[in-house]
Amino acid sequence: MFQAGPMGLVGSLGAVSKVILLILFLFSVISWAIILYKWRAFRSSDREDQRFLAAYARAKEKDELHRPARRMAASPIAAVFVGVMDRIAPERDGSSRSQLIDSHSLDPSSEPSGPDRHYLDRAVACIVQDQISRLEAYLPFLATTGNITPFIGLLGTVLGIIDAFREIGQQGTASIAAVAPGVAEALIATAAGLFTAIPAVIAYNYYLTRIRRTVFRVETFSLEFLNSLKTRLRQVEVRG
Repeated sequence: MFQAGPMGLVGSLGAVSKVILLILFLFSVISWAIILYKWRAFRSSDREDQRFLAAYARAKEKDELHRPARRMAASPIAAVFVGVMDRIAPERDGSSRSQLIDSHSLDPSSEPSGPDRHYLDRAVACIVQDQISRLEAYLPFLATTGNITPFIGLLGTVLGIIDAFREIGQQGTASIAAVAPGVAEALIATAAGLFTAIPAVIAYNYYLTRIRRTVFRVETFSLEFLNSLKTRLRQVEVRG
């Protein structure tokens, strides 16, 4: 029997429709948890990127940023900086690291212990890809939610309409009073599917845009940082 109010509608649904709504509710809860978690993660990443870039612009000796950068775990740019510095002079203090940067060449003709530019380019690409994977964590679930929950809701609606027509057949009447309640209850599943899918799709596309902006920022820094290392090497060679 048709009952007014959300709880009344849910209570009047059949067992299959209730299972469909429970599945959609679980998808919605998990999706919103991911949306809020990723919002905080991206905000933290952007904030630490800005902090690192400000410190990088102020620093006269870039080697001094190595330890502070390690503490900026949420910053993709800091991760690139630390990864490059570790490959140039791993496990050294600031003074030794500076001497190694000056003494090692980024050119393939240098001594074997100094990584060349091509190696550093590949290392940066791997680090950037790792950061992209970290930023994309849990986003596939949002994409899956946006893709399948409308169909789950539609399945619930179809099953509800089938049940409504069966009830009409048992009552032997096709009046509006007999048809409308069953159809209204069946459409709840479609509405629930759309309510679950729409926020997930919006958040997924928004976070993809944030990732593209972050990757552009990281790649810009990487290019400038590697070029500064190469320029520094040339200056050392001229002085030598």
